[in-house]
Amino acid sequence: MAAFQIEGGHRLSGSITPQGAKNEALQVLCACLLTQETVTMHNLPQIADVLHLIELLEKMGVDVKRIDEHSYSFTAQNINTDYLFDADYYHRCTTLRGSVMLIGPMLARYHRAILPQPGGDKIGRRHLDTHFDGLCKLGASFSYNADLRLYDVTANQLNGCYMLLDEASVTGTANIVMAAVLAEGTTTIYNAACEPYLQQLCKMLNSMGAKIEGIGSNLLHITGVKSLHGCTHTILPDMIEVGSFIGIAAMTGSEILIKNVSLPNLGIIPQSFRKLGIEIIEQGDDILVPAQDHFTIQSYIDGSILTIADAPWPGLTPDLISVLLVVATKAKGSVLIHQKMFESRLFFVDKLIDMGAQIILCDPHRASIIGMGENFHLRPAVMSSPDIRAGIALLIAALSANGVSTIHNIEQIDRGYENIDQRLSALGAKITRL
Repeated sequence: MAAFQIEGGHRLSGSITPQGAKNEALQVLCACLLTQETVTMHNLPQIADVLHLIELLEKMGVDVKRIDEHSYSFTAQNINTDYLFDADYYHRCTTLRGSVMLIGPMLARYHRAILPQPGGDKIGRRHLDTHFDGLCKLGASFSYNADLRLYDVTANQLNGCYMLLDEASVTGTANIVMAAVLAEGTTTIYNAACEPYLQQLCKMLNSMGAKIEGIGSNLLHITGVKSLHGCTHTILPDMIEVGSFIGIAAMTGSEILIKNVSLPNLGIIPQSFRKLGIEIIEQGDDILVPAQDHFTIQSYIDGSILTIADAPWPGLTPDLISVLLVVATKAKGSVLIHQKMFESRLFFVDKLIDMGAQIILCDPHRASIIGMGENFHLRPAVMSSPDIRAGIALLIAALSANGVSTIHNIEQIDRGYENIDQRLSALGAKITRL
């Protein structure tokens, strides 16, 4: 395993541009399977999860051509469905959470999808019931082999219908939408996820000839078509990287310009950091975080302690809860962080406590942070990254600590952040990859 050695306590400066959005990339890559024509994509991030999904698509028979560092073309004309029964397919899917979104396109175009229990971050239960409930409402038959942990779904014909999702699952909505675009008749999805990633997927599908209405809302109407054609699609900047860079600037007292952030698609992310007292200046489509030696957490009008909680879009994305939590340790004041979706995502705080942070883990979903203000400095530590988002939070903590820290298992960070050590080193960070 690789590791980062970080010499903290240095101010950073300069500008940085976020990579393409990881979560969008995984969705639109799977959508390439819906047509035999060529789909060209720009701004694909060069991160482990995306590269592994591209390799998996190649193994399935997709003709992949690399145009430049962040642009590829995909032609799914000759898919080898026999590969779905291969041990290599099983292994690749079990190590990649994004493989779950192969189900909808494969079912729609090839009438069958097989998927082992997908991998990904160990952040708690991530059930797939919403996916298969929706596909079954479209007319699919579903079975699960508990011994092999293998999902098998088939359909000779998918038919549109009305459905009310039990949760606004982003990947569940994506799978159902990708199946419904080739179904017979009209599908209505209520309580659909409406994150910018999902909006981008729907816009891409419409450019391929799909008929999706209600994009950006939680009520989607999809009129099925016989086939889809190719298109060219550009992926949005990654809002999680934008939030991570805001956190790095705040924790290191640095002035950083974050360029080309797609401000309309950041939702309440800037507002959430402002609640911790961080100054954020919007300049066109860029964000400037000026150097701040101290910042103070806001309280509610009645003086009660601030609560920051995740929620389905347009609420706060759960992927930034870890970053906001670590930033709160340096702010002055108190805040309750409520991570509702995953019961294991906050368990990394014991590492921050070892570094000197004042945190009370109330239960698996809530942590109370007592920010110590400008006189507080985290201690360096040796730690291991448990998942992508906790990993970047620990990296932020290490950058602000006075001394040398080591983070092991940085493969988790590489899954979501492209060359993060090199990009931060260009701003003045002291990071060595071991």
